[in-house]
Amino acid sequence: MSETKSTNIILFSGDYDKAMAAYIIANGAAAYDHKVTIFHTFWGLNALRKDEPIKANKTLLEKMFGKMMPRGAEKMGLSNMHFAGMGPKLIKKVMKKHNAMPLGDLINMAEEQEINLVACTMTMDLLGLQKAELRESSQYAGVAAYLGEAEDGNVNLFI
Repeated sequence: MSETKSTNIILFSGDYDKAMAAYIIANGAAAYDHKVTIFHTFWGLNALRKDEPIKANKTLLEKMFGKMMPRGAEKMGLSNMHFAGMGPKLIKKVMKKHNAMPLGDLINMAEEQEINLVACTMTMDLLGLQKAELRESSQYAGVAAYLGEAEDGNVNLFI
């Protein structure tokens, strides 16, 4: 009997291309029967944000953070060659030409493969994000829960 392998990814970056890499690796690991967890913290939480605005009772500072951060995976910028917003449009055009899946579809695939999409509760508090603003598939935990998962992990990545 073989032991279940696990892959744990901390998604810290809010860059479209880095989030894509995290989700490509996660979906690949799940296809190889790994138990996969993506722990979204700081700017990586933007991958879990819903596209539409959600009414929420927030302080002025929390509202400011909400307006400065991209709402949803497809609005995230690139880590390089952003070109004042043109970079993401150009890379998405190239991806479409080569039949590469956009980030939103990779996240949907992760949900279908039952990958654990975990939002860091401490960071949510710091940035003023509320559960209603994140995808329904999101789970919520702190760093201790991530460390518990990662401790016995076969693959642990920080992106």
